[in-house]
Amino acid sequence: MSALEARQALLVTHTGRRHNSAHARTVAADLIAAGFTVRVIAEEAPELDLPGVVPVRGIAAAEGAEIVFALGGDGTFLRAAELARPAKVPLIGINLGKVGFLAEAELGDLDVTVRDVVARRYTVDERLTLDVEVECDGEAVARSWALNEVSVEKGVRERMLEVMVDVDGRPLSRYGCDGVLVATPTGSTAYAFSAGGPVVWPDVQAILLVPNSAHALFSRALVTAPTSTVTVTVAPYTTFAQLQCDGRRAFTLAPGAVVTVRRGEQPVRVVRLHDKPFTDRLVAKFGLPVDGWRGSRT
Repeated sequence: MSALEARQALLVTHTGRRHNSAHARTVAADLIAAGFTVRVIAEEAPELDLPGVVPVRGIAAAEGAEIVFALGGDGTFLRAAELARPAKVPLIGINLGKVGFLAEAELGDLDVTVRDVVARRYTVDERLTLDVEVECDGEAVARSWALNEVSVEKGVRERMLEVMVDVDGRPLSRYGCDGVLVATPTGSTAYAFSAGGPVVWPDVQAILLVPNSAHALFSRALVTAPTSTVTVTVAPYTTFAQLQCDGRRAFTLAPGAVVTVRRGEQPVRVVRLHDKPFTDRLVAKFGLPVDGWRGSRT
């Protein structure tokens, strides 16, 4: 196979952990043996220490690749998604962390996972994302996106954050709170879940709104239409706030800032190796007790 015909993959891993680098080297070596050109993030290349890999830099690192591998936990997956999304390249997660809810495969499935990818035995789901824009005094000052959630959080620990939330241009409620999260179904099992939101199956098209530690009688999580626009306005008389997108992209919000969140124009493409029901994934990741009286004998 010529260099021009070689299939290409980008490998992203958490090299801060020694065992992660060893597993990444195994995946890279297997892909190279199967005829792939393997790219790695330039900053990670010295830790991987593998001949034949191609160091790459910048947001275009995944351009032209067939697939992106994320080896690590959910943080590594979200970092890899930043590269896979603009290139419209499918992303597969291999869990080397703890829960790894976003991952498709576990460490024990490493060899089988690589073989399935090489043989193209996989399907691709499109996960809903969120686009976010920040305005101050009517002027756009920041734009970003999220796969899991957009959170508006208090900037001073000792002070409560006051925000006004609108949905589709209509006022919903004012909250004194630690923050407000706008999440996707993919992100429903992450920060939104910890803040009291529901678990939403990933093939559901919806946007979640979850107040975080709100001092209000009406502080339940809400599920809106995927076409909804959610606006969070920081009270003009409060202190500054923080905007976080997937916990990776942060912006300071001045009093009076307006954060507008809507469905992202571009999804994240996620690889599925087998048709495993989400219920089974939920039970496995959270260790839910499905045995007991239903399986007991009377």
